[in-house]
Amino acid sequence: MGCCTGRCTLIFLCTLQLLVALERQVFDFLGYQWAPILANFLHIIMVILGLFGTIQYRPRYIVVYAIWTAIWVTWNIFIICFYLEVGGLSKESELLTFNISQHQSWWSENGPGCVRKETPMIGIKGLDSHSYVSVIGCALEYRYIEVMHSALQILVALVGFVYACYVVSVFTEEEDSFDFIGGFDPFPLYHVNEKPSNLLFKQTYL
Repeated sequence: MGCCTGRCTLIFLCTLQLLVALERQVFDFLGYQWAPILANFLHIIMVILGLFGTIQYRPRYIVVYAIWTAIWVTWNIFIICFYLEVGGLSKESELLTFNISQHQSWWSENGPGCVRKETPMIGIKGLDSHSYVSVIGCALEYRYIEVMHSALQILVALVGFVYACYVVSVFTEEEDSFDFIGGFDPFPLYHVNEKPSNLLFKQTYL
């Protein structure tokens, strides 16, 4: 299989998915988004598995990768619905942090053009730090940044799923054609040994 085949394209797509997933993992860590962190970790493992299967001609690994891409697309659709508050979901909830913290997306305070306004806590003892009040001047709301991240993940995953199915079919056809030629069939060995045994029988008879 040459470098212009679906196999090489799938290797490129898996590599791209790894880079995009690592980038997303960094920002989810900065925002303490524990559910996405766990999902990203599983995604990275499955993409590495698919990459290994593609390089080593292991169709079973690629099938596992293809199944995971379907799950990954579903997860990112949920993330889009979460940030767009579809179906009763609220982006202000602590669902993505497993209700153990009140953190939000890192982009909510560090998006393009965002300026944080802080004010000191007055009248409360024991608090020397400043209290976050609001974020103004954002060129793009953070939820749309998260939606674009998920949309990119969906796009790459769908293309990867298509090429994974194609590569599995190609590998399967190659294995079937090799079996048909006799690569795994011991029957040709029987024919090789059959002629000498007949000759030996004739010599005994004479």
